[in-house]
Amino acid sequence: MTVEKMDPVEVFAAGEKGRGLRVTKEMSAGDVVFAEASFAAVVFDSLSLQVCHSCFRRQANPHRCAQCKFAYYCDRTCQRAAWDEHKQECSAIKKIGKAPNENVRLVARILWRIQKDTGLVSDAQLTTLDLLEDHLSKMSPEDLKELKVDVQHFYNYWPKKSKPVGEDYVSHLFGVINCNGFTLSDQRGLQAVGVGLFPNLCLVNHDCWPNCTVILNPGKIELRALGKISEGEELTVSYVDFLNVSKDRQRLLKQQYYFDCKCEHCTSGIKDDLMTAVRDTDGHKPSADVVKAVTDFSLQALVKIEEARTKGNFHEVVKICRESLEKQDPVFGGTNLHLLRVLSTASEVLSFLQQFTEAAGYAQRMVDGYTKLYHPNNAQLGMAIMRAGVTHWHAGLIEAAHGLICSAYAILIITHGAHHPITKDLEVIRTQTEMELCLFKQNELVYRSMREAVLSDKPMMHAGEQIKTTS
Repeated sequence: MTVEKMDPVEVFAAGEKGRGLRVTKEMSAGDVVFAEASFAAVVFDSLSLQVCHSCFRRQANPHRCAQCKFAYYCDRTCQRAAWDEHKQECSAIKKIGKAPNENVRLVARILWRIQKDTGLVSDAQLTTLDLLEDHLSKMSPEDLKELKVDVQHFYNYWPKKSKPVGEDYVSHLFGVINCNGFTLSDQRGLQAVGVGLFPNLCLVNHDCWPNCTVILNPGKIELRALGKISEGEELTVSYVDFLNVSKDRQRLLKQQYYFDCKCEHCTSGIKDDLMTAVRDTDGHKPSADVVKAVTDFSLQALVKIEEARTKGNFHEVVKICRESLEKQDPVFGGTNLHLLRVLSTASEVLSFLQQFTEAAGYAQRMVDGYTKLYHPNNAQLGMAIMRAGVTHWHAGLIEAAHGLICSAYAILIITHGAHHPITKDLEVIRTQTEMELCLFKQNELVYRSMREAVLSDKPMMHAGEQIKTTS
């Protein structure tokens, strides 16, 4: 079954946006509006050796299909569960000697599923793939050229014994996945590992300040309410990260999804002023020339940071970040996007280098900025606060750490739900930081001694005497 429960949702005509989904009853923050398994999904080419092709979990030593030698699985249980979907793919890969790219593999899986289930896998599926937008008429000549190459590769891959498919319909499916393919994450929800097609999710329109979020829980996506949604209200999700000024979000949406965003935040430029904020010191602001010079410097620095990061030169990343912050801090306000991007990178890389105290300072500034920009229940905000909390915890700043962890948990329980692996991990951390905070408040010296002993693997001391512990 593709969708588990669709009672509170119906399709409606959403004006210029085409079709949309709306709720037929009131929803509250954290409610699962609907859950949906993929119609078809594949692992990214770049991770095909590291991720299970059935459950999309990352594996250190996955089990390889002995026939095609391309698909990998957690174990034989996952392999058996995937065989119904993989058997035709397996034969096709064996015949041509190698696997085609992820888009070709996904279109082939979609077509095999359509031929098996006639394109409608349950009564709860609200649309067929034939009715989904492909936007082929709006594609640039370059994009159409790439699509035609994929179509040719598809026909080289599609087995002669399979039912013939017309080029127009194959092109339609490539257009559909280009606009509607949803990224799948690993079991921790931290890394994108594949792409899938979810027909009902495709009907949910975009808004830069949406009332829902999409989360991948094991085996399915969940559309979750971010706050109260009234009966009859349209369901929306954001197709792009909100942390771009409105004109940049509009450009990204036009480029990838072929529509002009006319949401309130774009048309009114809401929060653009915060995202481009400059420092105001007693009514004095830096000149336009100074702002432009630091902005240009920041853009160049971000390119250098990414280059150094790609090469694994993390000390160089930190050096560039520090230099950037020296120039940015006197000019940019705390919510300026250029500043926040440097703070985010600096805190992440310094944490990796175990320079936690400095990382915690940058992480706190990043969270302060994000909190003023993001929707209060935004999943990315929750994840950022969680990372900041963990960084403060490692730095020994237990009071701030516990506060951040609790704030993150309050968001992620809404966006991810209690059973998501990240929320479960965070609950464990929250319990641990709460215990440590109690100890810290009872006797800070004992807490510091215990912490130092754990970190250095030395006996714990208090008032000159060793504290005995049980293992």
